[in-house]
Parts: sequence; C-alpha cells; structure tokens
Amino acid sequence: MKKADRLKKAKTPPRNEKYGDRLPPGQTLTKKFPILHEGEVPEYDMNTWSLRVFGEVEDEKTFSYDDLMKMPQTTIVRDIHCVTRWSKFDNTFTGVKFSDFLKALNIKDNVKHVMVYGDQDYESNIPLEDLLHDDILIAHSYENEPLTPQHGYPFRLIVPHLYFWKSVKWITAIEFLEEDRPGFWERNDFHNYGDPYKEERFSTDDGYMPEDEWLKKDFD
Repeated sequence: MKKADRLKKAKTPPRNEKYGDRLPPGQTLTKKFPILHEGEVPEYDMNTWSLRVFGEVEDEKTFSYDDLMKMPQTTIVRDIHCVTRWSKFDNTFTGVKFSDFLKALNIKDNVKHVMVYGDQDYESNIPLEDLLHDDILIAHSYENEPLTPQHGYPFRLIVPHLYFWKSVKWITAIEFLEEDRPGFWERNDFHNYGDPYKEERFSTDDGYMPEDEWLKKDFD
C-alpha cells in the first residue's frame, strides 16, 4: 500500500473550533509527556560534564554546566509535536536561547547548518536559520523544575516548530557546518527537516508511523 493510501486510512483528528489549526494533521493531543529515546538513560557527574562546540568556528570551545547557567536565561511556553503522532500544548521550558549562546562563540560566515549531538551516539541536523528563532532553547528546566533524566537532563535542545526528534536530549556537542549532513534518524528514513504541519515524517514513501505508536511508551 502506498504511503498516500495509508495516510488516507489513518484516523486524523478533525479540525474543530477548540484546536483549529493549532493541532498539526495526524496528531493526537495528550496531557502526558511520553518518554522516547534510543539507548539507555545516561548518568552524569556535573563536575565533569561539558558541552563541546566545534566545526566551522574560529575557536573550539567547551562549556561547563555552570558556564551555561551563568548565561542569560529565557522561559518560553510552546506546543510540542512528536513524529510518533502525539502533541502536547502549553509546555514551559527554561534555558539559554540559542541566539544568546551564539554570542559566546565566533562562528564562521560560511555556516549554514548545525549538527547537535546527544548521548548514545545520537545526532540531528538543523539549519542554522531555524536555530535563530526567538524560541529555540538549550533547556535545563521543564515546568519550572530541572529536566528529568528521561527527558534530557542536564540540557536538551528545544525546537518547537519541528518534530520533537530534532529537540535533541542530553546535548554533548554542537558542530557548525557549511553543508548539510543527515543525522541519526535522518539516515534512517526520517525527513531531513520535519515540519509537523506538512507531515514531514519520512523521506521516502515507504515510511509509516502507526497512530497508536506513542501509546506504547512510558510517560512522565
């Protein structure tokens, strides 16, 4: 069965007066926060934890937990949307705006893309232009409490306008790139960009995400 035919058969939440266009197509609204990731949840010694910045920069740098916490802090309230078909409205995240983080760096003029690395050999690629939005955070808190280990402690990226696999958990490094390069899921048939409102879930017609996939996961 072709992807288009499968999507036609899937139960899509109807557009209604309560949600309007706020809920992307093919998504189900939940008040829970499903836990999804590859590999085991890592444990850290915050005395030795660091965030490495490298690639197309004038000087490679390493930031400690305290370095990031001393930077200007921003709180946002945003909806989030996972490729596994759940959405959660009005989430409060606190952290360092990516645009503020850039002020501590000296990136080269040729930078167009960024690769964000998480633990467990995970990474995801994002255009630099997208990371300059005013609501992109290197976040340490959710709902005014530190992130739980399952949701990315000590820091995770928050990119609300893309599917949530782009909001990399357990950030360990950021690489600035001149040319785009696919990350972990992007090499495994997920869409290279991931706009929820365009249902950019997969890069091929063979991709399919069951509507109840997220219900099989644990929740916080």
